[in-house]
Amino acid sequence: MKTFLNRALLKKLSVLAACAAMLAPTAALAHHVMGGKVPVTFMQGLLSGLAHPIIGLDHFAAVVGVGILAALLGRGVVPVLAFSAAMILGVVLHLASANIPAAELLVGLSTLLIGGLVALRLSVGMLPAATLFAAAGVVHGYALGESIVGAEASPLGAYLAGLLAVQTAVAVAAYAATIRFRNRAPRFNRAGMAAAGALIALIGAVTVAAAGFAG
Repeated sequence: MKTFLNRALLKKLSVLAACAAMLAPTAALAHHVMGGKVPVTFMQGLLSGLAHPIIGLDHFAAVVGVGILAALLGRGVVPVLAFSAAMILGVVLHLASANIPAAELLVGLSTLLIGGLVALRLSVGMLPAATLFAAAGVVHGYALGESIVGAEASPLGAYLAGLLAVQTAVAVAAYAATIRFRNRAPRFNRAGMAAAGALIALIGAVTVAAAGFAG
């Protein structure tokens, strides 16, 4: 039974990894939900904010990873909220014309690190975890902010609200799922964490490679 379960997990991981590799070339499109156009209405801004962490595979993976790590830390959803706040700060920094060099590369590296911590189930202190979440949130938010530069106040506010809501919801869902599996299926939880972490790390690595190739 255990062998069958491991084979099933590896098979799913292989399929997802292939999907990640095929979707990598479209990562840049994740920063332009409106087809490269800046949102001009409240609804466009809201939809853009809601879609960004979902259609961007690297951002989605990082958000899920943050939720899993928060559960492993055992400090409730506070780390999730900190990451969400840091991501909004990253968007604001981009709008303020602050310069974060090699932002896409940093997005990939932070996702890779988050995935590695999940896969290895490493126990990190609260301060290192807070530092990681804050740094990752800022660079991810900075990268996402590209699509909203030049927007008016109404679509900009809607974008930030949508972004905050959806990424917090995704991370909290990952947090809750991790808690549930940890309590109900410890053996599956260990294998599942290894598979999930490996996939998140893989997506981060693909993003790093794409950023290096683009550079």
